Amino acid sequence: MSEAPPPEPPFALVVDDEPLILMEAVSILEEAGFQMLEAAHAVQALRVLGQHHARVKLLFSDVDMPGDMDGFALAREVARCWPLIAIVLASGRAKPGPGDLPEGATFISKPFSAQIVHHHVRKTMPEHVQPEPLRNK
Repeated sequence: MSEAPPPEPPFALVVDDEPLILMEAVSILEEAGFQMLEAAHAVQALRVLGQHHARVKLLFSDVDMPGDMDGFALAREVARCWPLIAIVLASGRAKPGPGDLPEGATFISKPFSAQIVHHHVRKTMPEHVQPEPLRNK
């Protein structure tokens, strides 16, 4: 009898219009065991989720982005349409006010470290959904 293959690592969608910050966040989440999807703004993120929402378990998004939808609005829309996706928002300028964050979402200030991101992702995602490397940190 052969062993069952290990489960496929979950996907995370990182949304940030600053390429260097996007690369840093992708690197931090890859280190935690996620497969990655990327978007530069909210509209692109919603398009990606429209195609891949069944595989995405985490949205990690900047708040300040170009276009009509900021990260808070994106988070509320994701929570409404795909309530099983965990949400972590980050900003170096904005702070969440009442009603900005959907229930269960967390917020971190920029600049952030891998340790801070991993802590908030563990806090936000159910343990059974977290990738193996993140659970073992």
